[in-house]
Amino acid sequence: MPQTFCFLLLPGFSMMGLMSAIEPLRVANRLRGELYRWHLLSLDAGPVTGSNGMSLNVDAALQPLGADDTLLVVAGFEPLARFDARLARWLHQADRTATALGGIDTGSFVLAEAGLFDTQRLTLHWEAIDAFAERYPRLTVTQELFEIDGRRITSAGGTATLDLMLTLIGRDHGEALAVAVSEQFVLGRIRSRQDHQRMQIANRYGIHNKKLTRVIAEMERCCEQPLSSQALAELVQVTPRQLERLFRQHLHETPSGFYLALRLDKARQLLRQSDLSVLEVGLASGFESPSYFSRCYRARFARSPNQDRHEHPAIPA
Repeated sequence: MPQTFCFLLLPGFSMMGLMSAIEPLRVANRLRGELYRWHLLSLDAGPVTGSNGMSLNVDAALQPLGADDTLLVVAGFEPLARFDARLARWLHQADRTATALGGIDTGSFVLAEAGLFDTQRLTLHWEAIDAFAERYPRLTVTQELFEIDGRRITSAGGTATLDLMLTLIGRDHGEALAVAVSEQFVLGRIRSRQDHQRMQIANRYGIHNKKLTRVIAEMERCCEQPLSSQALAELVQVTPRQLERLFRQHLHETPSGFYLALRLDKARQLLRQSDLSVLEVGLASGFESPSYFSRCYRARFARSPNQDRHEHPAIPA
């Protein structure tokens, strides 16, 4: 019997994530016969609009799932906007009957909110990882492209979902079929789950100085408790003045200015993707003074933290 994938589309879902999941299944069927079927579901059986403004019709509402079904929740910028007790009950029922449950892009938020993760590894889009970790601190979230851990399957979204589906195809029907499917999409290789979601620091900033890339990596890791310029310089065995010259030469910025921008960018992500208060966001981004946080935020984004949250409501509590 063909394996069935059911995709629950939530308003604002990632169209790229959905298509990257369905297209490999379509090509596998073209190459090897009917191995897979798929159905699109919505909360009310009505069409769902993705984050790109395009609307898709679906096959059904929250219907019972069969023993051969795999459910993947596809979400986007506001994954919990429509979460309620009815959806939670349906997800728990699906967990009792379906082969596996998972999430694409920020779909992991929905399963986590329903209490359907325990010790399993999970992943989601890198922009939402900090907000997820703040909301569900006991769960094991990674920055991998995808995770397959028992009956839980999660993907960071975008093209990472293509790699996830190719891995599942290879697992279930052989590596040769997975390679044949990947070649139809002109892929150079099938990425493993351990591949990075984001570009390496050297590629992101166009730098190749190893001392500089190591310092930036440490800055990204230590936003909540920022390190001093002295500590960062000692990390790569240079003086603070030498470190400043490196930053000015390669990034046209001071170490403190670059670090501040990183922390403010993290604060903006938390404001838009978590239910933390403005004060809590400031603390999580290394600002002990609310007034200083607000001044810095306004200087970088030309609006206050409160204005940004009002214009981009965070995940509901």
